[in-house]
Amino acid sequence: MADLTQNPGRSWKSAVEALKTPWALIVAILIAVAVLDPGNWAEVVTFAGKALAHTGQYILFAVLLLSYLKATGAELMVARAFEGREVRMIFLAALFGGLAPFCSCEVIPFIAGLLALGAPLSAVMAFWLSSPLIDPPTLLITAGALGWPFAIGKAVVAVALGLFGGFVVKALMKQGAFAQPLKAYKPAGCCGSATKKGDKPHWRFWQEPERRARFWLEFVQNGVFLLKWLALAYVLEALLVSYVPADLIARVVGGEGVAPIVTAALVGMPAYLNSYVAPPLLAGLMEQGMSPGAAMAFMVAGAVSSIPAMAAVWSLVRPRVFAMYLVLGISGAIVAGILFQMV
Repeated sequence: MADLTQNPGRSWKSAVEALKTPWALIVAILIAVAVLDPGNWAEVVTFAGKALAHTGQYILFAVLLLSYLKATGAELMVARAFEGREVRMIFLAALFGGLAPFCSCEVIPFIAGLLALGAPLSAVMAFWLSSPLIDPPTLLITAGALGWPFAIGKAVVAVALGLFGGFVVKALMKQGAFAQPLKAYKPAGCCGSATKKGDKPHWRFWQEPERRARFWLEFVQNGVFLLKWLALAYVLEALLVSYVPADLIARVVGGEGVAPIVTAALVGMPAYLNSYVAPPLLAGLMEQGMSPGAAMAFMVAGAVSSIPAMAAVWSLVRPRVFAMYLVLGISGAIVAGILFQMV
């Protein structure tokens, strides 16, 4: 009680922050449904619970995989993708961008260090465009919500977008563009120590106490993170299916042709949902008339324009490079949606 009296501002701030959590939003949504539409409350809870239980197996495997990659230091393999000839670097950077087990804050010092050491912007751009789109947990969660064809398609799009961006930047750099892409930046990691060039992954991490501790820490943190966001996602999907008219979705982003895909990409950029929340919501939208191509464009544009991804780009590079990142992202999302719709 003394703390509340002495620091009322801090206590209010803590209370507001607590209300912003996914758990608080879930409780608030369910209370609102119980009050405003009590007859539909059980259906909303049942829908969300069944969907979360179905995805639970993917969550468990994803968390185990990600914890293993972090405990072994597998990000060292990603660093090696930026060694060699430029064309080879672009290909490897686009490929490893979808496999990198980095959190959004780890990417910043990692990329800053590569640029400072002279890694070409073309390869860095390839990594940056592909990395937000897919990673092992996102792949599994997308498969659980939208099916393996969509998940595999998204993985292919991630690599293709990375290659597209890398080679476009490479061509522009030949014309003299982006001569000094990096801002004045002193990398400082927030999620661990920087990668050393001579280090190697320790695949048998359980033999070292520190790595075992890292594994369990990552397992708990990522498990809670995925569980809370997916629980919120499925509650929102239940609301979407129950209360949003299907014909409205069909009119905005449904049907055939390029227009719904372009609309979905443009809507997806400002309406970003993280990669763990987006698949369940898109599953609900597709059930109500959203085309697969529009769903792909929405997901790609939203991932590229995520706050962590854009913050990482803006904090490191000059405005022209940042603008190019967004142009490549939105154009790549539209092309990906059109091609996915055709397939």
